[in-house]
Amino acid sequence: MLRSSSFLLIGAIALLAGCTHTPPLAQNQSPTTQATVASSVPLSYEGYGTVLRTYVNADGLVDYPALQANPQRLRDFITQLKSVAPDTYATWSENEKIAFLINAYNAITLESIINQNPLKGSIKDIFGVWNFNKHIVMGRSLTLDNIEHDILRKDFQEPRIHAALVCAAISCPPLRQEPYTGEKLDEQLDNQVRKWLSSPNGLQIDRTQNRVAISSIFNWFGKDWQAQYGIQGKFTGSEKERAVLNFISNYVSPKDKEYLAQGNYKLSYLNYDWSLNRQ
Repeated sequence: MLRSSSFLLIGAIALLAGCTHTPPLAQNQSPTTQATVASSVPLSYEGYGTVLRTYVNADGLVDYPALQANPQRLRDFITQLKSVAPDTYATWSENEKIAFLINAYNAITLESIINQNPLKGSIKDIFGVWNFNKHIVMGRSLTLDNIEHDILRKDFQEPRIHAALVCAAISCPPLRQEPYTGEKLDEQLDNQVRKWLSSPNGLQIDRTQNRVAISSIFNWFGKDWQAQYGIQGKFTGSEKERAVLNFISNYVSPKDKEYLAQGNYKLSYLNYDWSLNRQ
């Protein structure tokens, strides 16, 4: 009886953990190395780009049933992720590395969704999707949390990744209809931030009620903005909230920027809708 209760407790903890509230779970896990033969074939985003153009609409929503019925291009790309040699990755520019890791995270998330039959109503209904299920990337056995927290957030000072990593929920930033590339990364990330903040899931300003509401992602990962956007004497809230608002102010109209900077409003976080981001 005690053993059964322990299994239930472990399962409940794994289900609740994910890309949102408690990244420390992933940070306590060490990505392991898997013996995988690296391929000499150059990485190509062409097939993955076809997947995004075919199954993602202009609002960033996914036609999961159609993708589930035609998964081969997506799975071919994920196979490529396994074969990228660590020595090859080491030669890439920082932007190329970030683009690769964002694409890997989003592609694996898509596959995680369509591997469920029938489709789940929320990614949170998939046991261990973030912190237990492992995938081979660059010959290493990694969870989605490893990719996000142990590599992207740890190795790079680029908080805009939070506008690009899409964990298959309605309140996530929209999934892009093209892969990220090193050459275009800065432009793509800026565009993603603007698209995200222009949606009701990213930013809401209500001057009549003197309220500003922002995505809960800024609450969960707000410290990621402090190094670059920390500021005193403007905006409102805690140190991390002022940094986040300073960041946001660069992507809104001059009128909204002035309003945010003066700080005379109540700041809150938007409720997060974990329903599947499906068409």
